[in-house]
Amino acid sequence: MRKKLGTLGLAILLATSALYAQIEDKKGLVAKDAELVKVQDGFSFTEGPAVNRFGDVFFTDQPNNKIYKWKANTNEVSLFKDNAGRSNGMYFMLDGTLLTCADENNELWSMDTDGNEKVLISGFRGKKLNGPNDLWVRPKGGLYFTDPLYPRPYWDGIRSEEMEQDGQHVYFLSDDRSELFRVADDLVKPNGIVGTPDGKYLYIADIGAKKTYRYDIREDGYLTNKTLFVEMGSDGMTIDARGNVYLTGDGVTVFDKKGNQIAHIPVPGNWTANVVFGSLTRKKLFITAMDAVYTLDMKAQGVW
Repeated sequence: MRKKLGTLGLAILLATSALYAQIEDKKGLVAKDAELVKVQDGFSFTEGPAVNRFGDVFFTDQPNNKIYKWKANTNEVSLFKDNAGRSNGMYFMLDGTLLTCADENNELWSMDTDGNEKVLISGFRGKKLNGPNDLWVRPKGGLYFTDPLYPRPYWDGIRSEEMEQDGQHVYFLSDDRSELFRVADDLVKPNGIVGTPDGKYLYIADIGAKKTYRYDIREDGYLTNKTLFVEMGSDGMTIDARGNVYLTGDGVTVFDKKGNQIAHIPVPGNWTANVVFGSLTRKKLFITAMDAVYTLDMKAQGVW
């Protein structure tokens, strides 16, 4: 038995080493000799990483209804907020306000630095949203968010699984919070969303159709010129300073501006949910995947 156990342990070690060796990087995005590092595990399902101006990353353990903070300079994880509205996707404003997709009651929240929440959106045209999932704030102000329907076990007795809206859409909320309107209503199940730092283009992943689209952003917030970017959907998404787009699901897959695949980062677990650039230099990729969170040192840099 001891010999067999040793063989099994060796096999696992080799398989793990092979996993790290399988990082594909055609354009030198990953730092030299960098390996994926598990920061912490033991969660139920990690999601929604958002980076503040200090490079710290906040992420959710949605089934357990908690938001955690990863401190970039110490690599330590601590609890930020309990009873977090089952927050999913999140985004930090420059003033430290944390915006969250709180799908326990189909809402969009804002939180101050102490975790005190305020409901920004609770419905559309007098009906409940499906469950805000991911969001992005454009540089000129205003935010976009996706609203797919993912029935949750914890909705039992809290809310109905029936959809009140007439589909799964994408919305825009004006900077002064006075206007809320749909900007994409022809997608199967929109999920991940991210825009370019110049505010000109928006990427939306239609995970239900296994496609990601790029749109031109108009001054008034509406979207035009829907263009197929890649034949791949995504859960969470991010973008680097070069304009490369990072999609998740089967690890992290990176595409350049033209939609050419230039990198693939394997991640342990059956599903990689989300990704963001953390640390003060924005050169550490922070990845949420199943019950754990990971980091990877990068040459590519995220955006502020």
